[in-house]
Amino acid sequence: MVRIGVTGRARLRPSAHKVIVRDLKRLLKGYSGVHGLTCLAEGADRLFAEAVLACKGSFEAVLPVPEISAEPEEDPKLRALLRFASDVTKITVPGPPEASYEAASQEVVRRSDVLVAVWDGDDEGRRGGTAETVAFAREQGKEIQVVWPGGRS
Repeated sequence: MVRIGVTGRARLRPSAHKVIVRDLKRLLKGYSGVHGLTCLAEGADRLFAEAVLACKGSFEAVLPVPEISAEPEEDPKLRALLRFASDVTKITVPGPPEASYEAASQEVVRRSDVLVAVWDGDDEGRRGGTAETVAFAREQGKEIQVVWPGGRS
């Protein structure tokens, strides 16, 4: 079983959702048995979880829980996906909210054999974001697969 983590854009055009899920399913079907790892953030992370489930795979959630935020389970869409998670790890790091997002994303990378980046290749971004997570995965020697509508820009 291959452990595949995900990182990606939170804000995606709704018109791109079907294309991204299709491309994720195509990628996942290329592996024999899939176990996903996701922070279940809005956008790419949730689309990835849907694709994993559609491919009869399993996934675990690594949730960033900033000190100042409400419990993540208050989000109905997140709560629905969490019912399918084989395991849930909550990560809280003191400091700004981005510190928890960075720590959770790095934990996804550490637990993964492969990282899927739903990403346009833009190296700009914030702490714990896609570009930083891809850079961390490269430092760790992880295989990285990029999925983006129309290819990598």
